[in-house]
Amino acid sequence: MSGGTFHVHGPHDHELEHATQHAAAHGEQAHHGLAGGSMTNQIAMFTAVIATVGAVFSFLGGDAQADASLFKNNAAIRKTEASNQWNYFQAKSTKQSLAEMSRDLAPPDKQGYYQAKIDRYEKEKKDIQAGAEKIEGESREWDRRSDAQLHLHHRWAQATTALQVSIALAAIALMTKKKWLEMGMFAVAAVGLAIGGLAVLHI
Repeated sequence: MSGGTFHVHGPHDHELEHATQHAAAHGEQAHHGLAGGSMTNQIAMFTAVIATVGAVFSFLGGDAQADASLFKNNAAIRKTEASNQWNYFQAKSTKQSLAEMSRDLAPPDKQGYYQAKIDRYEKEKKDIQAGAEKIEGESREWDRRSDAQLHLHHRWAQATTALQVSIALAAIALMTKKKWLEMGMFAVAAVGLAIGGLAVLHI
């Protein structure tokens, strides 16, 4: 939830942590000339940065998912309240129908009494209906907000997955020293960052 103090770990968190440690190890080796070369240094730095960004995306995705669940729960509560109001409305309608029947069967001197009850029930029904419709509107708004947060969660998950793939390509590039794999890891990371940008913009 927004402002929460906990983080639900995703299945990729340990891999990101491992990738960061792996990158640091290669960076240290490069510094001592054991796996030297600018490519190794570049990939090691890239992996550490992308792993950090991926961890942030993972946290934001979990945060959005928690908000989606909370908002959906609020929508369900308001739906229940609206249902109760409509049941109350129906009870008033039943009483009004009985009062109308009683008025029609009553002698003229008693009809005014039942008509007053009918008028009161009619007013009460309008107030109940207005309240029920207001609560239903609130429920729909909570549903809309929940759907928006769920969409945002999917965006963060897509972005994190792309960064995870990029880190995997970086690891392979470190082992094979293939330039095209290095270019591929940059391309996939760019896709992940672009999707993350869409999430930031709530698109």
